[in-house]
Amino acid sequence: MSKEKQRRQALVYHAKPQPGKIKVVPTKPYATQRDLALAYSPGVAEPCLEIEKNKDEVYRYTAKGNTVAVISNGTAVLGLGNIGPEASKPVMEGKSLLFKIFADIDGIDVELDTEDVDKFVETVKIIAPTFGGINLEDIKAPEAFEIERRLKEELDIPVMHDDQHGTAIISAAALLNALELSNKKIDQVKIVISGAGAAAISCSRLYRAFGAKAENMVMLDSKGVIRKDRDNLTTQKAEFATDRKIDTLEEAMKGADVFIGLSIADIVSPEMLTSMADNPIVFAMANPDPEIGYDLACRTREDIIMATGRSDHPNQVNNVLGFPFIFRGALDVRATKINEEMKMAAVRALAEMTKEPVPEQVNITYDMTRLTFGKDYIIPKPFDPRLISRIPPAVAKAAMESGVAKAPIQDWAKYEEELLSRSGNDEKFMRSLHNRAKANPKRIVFAEAELLDVLKAAQIVYEEGIAIPILLGDKEKINRLKAELEFDAKVDIIDPRNEESSEIRTKYAEKLWALRKRKGDTQYSARVNMGKRNYFGSMMVVEGAADGMISGYSRSYPKVLRPVFEVVGRATGVKNAATVNVMITERGPLFLADTSVNINPNAEDLAEIAKMTANVASTFGFEPVVAMLSYANYGSSAHPQAQKVREAVKMLHESNPELIVDGEIQTDFAFNQELCTTNFPFSKLAGRKVNTLIFPNLDAANITYKLLKGLNKAHSIGPVMVGLRKSVHILQLGASVDEMVNMAAVAVIDAQEREKRKNAKIKKS
Repeated sequence: MSKEKQRRQALVYHAKPQPGKIKVVPTKPYATQRDLALAYSPGVAEPCLEIEKNKDEVYRYTAKGNTVAVISNGTAVLGLGNIGPEASKPVMEGKSLLFKIFADIDGIDVELDTEDVDKFVETVKIIAPTFGGINLEDIKAPEAFEIERRLKEELDIPVMHDDQHGTAIISAAALLNALELSNKKIDQVKIVISGAGAAAISCSRLYRAFGAKAENMVMLDSKGVIRKDRDNLTTQKAEFATDRKIDTLEEAMKGADVFIGLSIADIVSPEMLTSMADNPIVFAMANPDPEIGYDLACRTREDIIMATGRSDHPNQVNNVLGFPFIFRGALDVRATKINEEMKMAAVRALAEMTKEPVPEQVNITYDMTRLTFGKDYIIPKPFDPRLISRIPPAVAKAAMESGVAKAPIQDWAKYEEELLSRSGNDEKFMRSLHNRAKANPKRIVFAEAELLDVLKAAQIVYEEGIAIPILLGDKEKINRLKAELEFDAKVDIIDPRNEESSEIRTKYAEKLWALRKRKGDTQYSARVNMGKRNYFGSMMVVEGAADGMISGYSRSYPKVLRPVFEVVGRATGVKNAATVNVMITERGPLFLADTSVNINPNAEDLAEIAKMTANVASTFGFEPVVAMLSYANYGSSAHPQAQKVREAVKMLHESNPELIVDGEIQTDFAFNQELCTTNFPFSKLAGRKVNTLIFPNLDAANITYKLLKGLNKAHSIGPVMVGLRKSVHILQLGASVDEMVNMAAVAVIDAQEREKRKNAKIKKS
């Protein structure tokens, strides 16, 4: 994608459909006059009076305890420098967004139009009663140090300058693990720090807190090595000035064990790396380009342990691993500050978590067979679901033990459940889906590419690297629409009806007739059908000219399903294909089946559908917990509709005893663990969080998923086709562009999994 196109897309993203990235959403009912009377006047007077008596009651009656101010004056933004408060607002909104999606904290951005330290501090103090915590952001040094120091002393809520401490915490965890792998001690290693800004100073201080010796550290700024005999050093730089008679980075690197880069791109040469000690640890964290390229560094030193700030290499030092979860823990015990003990607790929790077995969901997201503690995995991945349940408790415990917690936690098991409930929803699943597809994009046919929305989806999947689109339809019309969309990439465009395609169309027609000649089709009908895009696209997938296909945007489901069944057919051993809709809800992803194909499946069909749906859940990294739904509970009805579900469960218990599945059960009992455990303690679902729902018929499944989608605004991915020979998926009529993009990602992942299974069989044979 060109820089100009990326620029335009970024501007459109921030401007539409409404400006900005965050908004305020009510948390209480407001539909009736009674609701409004309680929310404002006269009802609001009661909590006001309670808070007047005891200021701490503000945490009970308002959102203060879950609200963090993201405050900046725009003097040190990203790498853009001093661009001012208004220009910094998109970044602060973005930080607020990260607080919400990773830790369910309401971040409110506040931009201050002052570079005066006294005015800045005074302003923050004045507005502090509104917030449960203060996250300082993008403030230039040395003012940042003074602002944070004073606010921490003068306020009784947590204050943290993430530019300083976020990088310090994440890199410290990575450093502890890297030292362990290289069999080195932190109090003995020689450390070079390139950069002397807020982040570099904070990193150095935290490393020292973990045992690094000041005499073993050399810090450099734009003028070279910071030596004690240099004039006009700031207090912070003087803290790390060295006695060594060296001036350059090249000299400092000789014999060094650790390099910490928080400066500028490409200042470390291969020769410098070669001069370092055995098993060097190099954290080149300049963004977007590191102090030395990852590939170059690894080619230069095979024994290197390397980390960067980039997501396209192992060991990304990413602040999102820290600040949302640190504030989460601090807010949950109403800590009066974020102290060194809390930061060190976060470091230890991150470091220890890296050494534990990684959930399969994470392996799948990053397209890894098995992430394990080692030189390419010294820090957790940002999409690791364990972060929300590991870092906040460690921080909260440290706050309690260090005496700064005003609301200590008593029940840690309950607290962990509460944390997990904050992290189960929406966009995380979508990001994981897209990242996994991007790891190995496949050729996906868009069978209706001459339609504007379909072409938009194809453009997005191409530009995002999700898939390699193949466009079917009228070439002239597609090219005209491409020009309108500024979709200038060279992608395959095929019109099954024109003269250019006659040879391949004839070949495909012969293949189709061979499949269908004993099923009532003629050579003529095969030729006619192969001029239709759904037949042609399906044959492309069967013949290996494409890896998958999506269709159905403009036609009813049965009309698209027929050519797919005729050309692609069911997988070996599968009696009935089916569909699964993945609903992204507040309680996490739910896998619903069968939503589009089988009208009234019998017991054997239901058992097969359940197994295929459980495989879908597993493919996406979730252990399937399957509820076989009915209007009845465990034998309470003798009606055939309940009986067939009961029989399907019996079949599954006999054929797949390892599968967590039970029923027949009503939906409320399936979802309510306490209700299920109390009434049906014998059930395999008792005490478990159900994530897979098998419905007794198409009516129930289709109505339910569309109801969830319409009323609860739950995202739906699907219908995901299961039981076919190849990766072909049919959209719902009128699917949105986003839904088509998500389905393309599903088609890619489906193709990836089929390729893995095929390669495994070849290897085994």
